[in-house]
Amino acid sequence: MNVQIQAVHFEADNRLLEHVNRKIEKLSTFHDKIIGVEVYLVLDNIVHNIKDKVAEIKVYVPKHSFFVKHQSKTFEESFDLAFDSMVNRIKRQKQKAVA
Repeated sequence: MNVQIQAVHFEADNRLLEHVNRKIEKLSTFHDKIIGVEVYLVLDNIVHNIKDKVAEIKVYVPKHSFFVKHQSKTFEESFDLAFDSMVNRIKRQKQKAVA
């Protein structure tokens, strides 16, 4: 599984990158044919909102790709919400494929 993590408009610290990597490794338990994962952590401070930390996750599997996006006050919270949505989306797709 090829994993790419990009921080946009800021420099990500090691603690945040380790958190993301630890969670991404768990994706393989939900789908065994993941080709690649792209994670974008974006500091969207243009509008000066409280919820300006955005996490986007793209997961590529054969013949399909998934995309989720969440924003909140911290990158960890944004990523965790996006990760939970991604897990639910992958589980739903696998159930449809079986049915």
